[in-house]
Amino acid sequence: MTTDVLRYTAFSGDPQGGNPAGVVLDATGLDDAAMLGIAAGLGYSETAFLTAPPEGLGGEPGRAFTVRYFSPRAEVPFCGHATVATAVALAERNGPGELLFATRAGTVPVSVTAEGGALRAVLTSVEPRVLPIAPEDLAEALAALGWPAADLDPLLPPRIAYAGARHLVLGAASRARLADLAYDFARLEALMRRLDLTTLQLVFRAGPDLFHVRDPFPVGGVVEDPATGAAAAAFGAYARELGLVPADAVLTLHQGEDMGRPGVLTVELRAGDPRVRVGGEGVQIT
Repeated sequence: MTTDVLRYTAFSGDPQGGNPAGVVLDATGLDDAAMLGIAAGLGYSETAFLTAPPEGLGGEPGRAFTVRYFSPRAEVPFCGHATVATAVALAERNGPGELLFATRAGTVPVSVTAEGGALRAVLTSVEPRVLPIAPEDLAEALAALGWPAADLDPLLPPRIAYAGARHLVLGAASRARLADLAYDFARLEALMRRLDLTTLQLVFRAGPDLFHVRDPFPVGGVVEDPATGAAAAAFGAYARELGLVPADAVLTLHQGEDMGRPGVLTVELRAGDPRVRVGGEGVQIT
């Protein structure tokens, strides 16, 4: 183990794609201020910090950890892309297999496999839920985005979805609408803090199981998150709750293309299991 800050990208096998994350494999002795300082200095959407697992967590020795996630501005309860990045970093050192992470949102199992020379991690979310959004809050979100209500897809109704963190899901009526993202940073941040939102999950449906997504992240101190595993898990729960996809489904989410950091997130839903599985490749950034 090392206290060095490693740099990995998640949801891409290309260091220039996906979402970069910091990974500290041994954060023993680091207090909250130190972890926040490291995350702020690195400047990525999130950095993951590992310490010993809590008593009774389970898992194989050396493959279970406590994980905390910090954005440049604050701690977040769960981060999907930093989970994938961390799992890949551990697999490079200890081999593929099963991992168990104790996060502030709950226990998150992660499975890492080697596929064609690449490492792929699949996390299993905490139990999700989907909630309505008040009309006045939706109106404020649209005003901050600069989106007329007519630019929403009526087949993707607005909801707040949770699978470890809260995200507002908004469906774009066209790919052009999704591509044209220029929002009022301070106004959207204020609304998101009031509603305890981590990102907005902006979605365009390109096919029955194919989606393009973007995630404004002003509460984390960055304009946009390039690939958002927690939001992907929340979206999977949303799609199932609203009957947009079958009970057994595998969804493909493309994110980061409009930022020049393309990534691919796979979302798996299983009938009878409320949890959502989110997977993708990861690779170290040299």
